Amino acid sequence: MKKIPPTPEFVNMLQDIHSQLAEFPVVFREHICEECAWSIPTFYRKMRAVDKQSESGKNKIIPALSNAEREKIIAVVDEVFQSLWTYCDKYRKKPGKDPDPK
Repeated sequence: MKKIPPTPEFVNMLQDIHSQLAEFPVVFREHICEECAWSIPTFYRKMRAVDKQSESGKNKIIPALSNAEREKIIAVVDEVFQSLWTYCDKYRKKPGKDPDPK
C-alpha cells in the first residue's frame, strides 16, 4: 500500500486532515485495483454492477461481486482506514503529557 508522506509540523491541521480525507478514495481505489488485479475501468464497472435475480429461479440471486472480492474489499478498506487513523495520531493528545507545561 502507498504510504502517505508525513507533512511538516507547520501545516494547518484542518487542511492536512482534509487533504488526507480527500485522498482516501484514490488510495482505496488504487489498493483495490492492485489487490484484485483490476484496471481502473474494471473498478468502476464493478462498482456500478448490482445483484440480479436468476432467470431460472425467482428466489435465486446472482451477486455482482464474488465472496473473495467482498472479503478483499473489506480487508483493503480496513487497512486504508487504519493507515489514515495512524496518520492522524500526530494530532491526538498523548495520555500523561501536559500540552501547556507552566
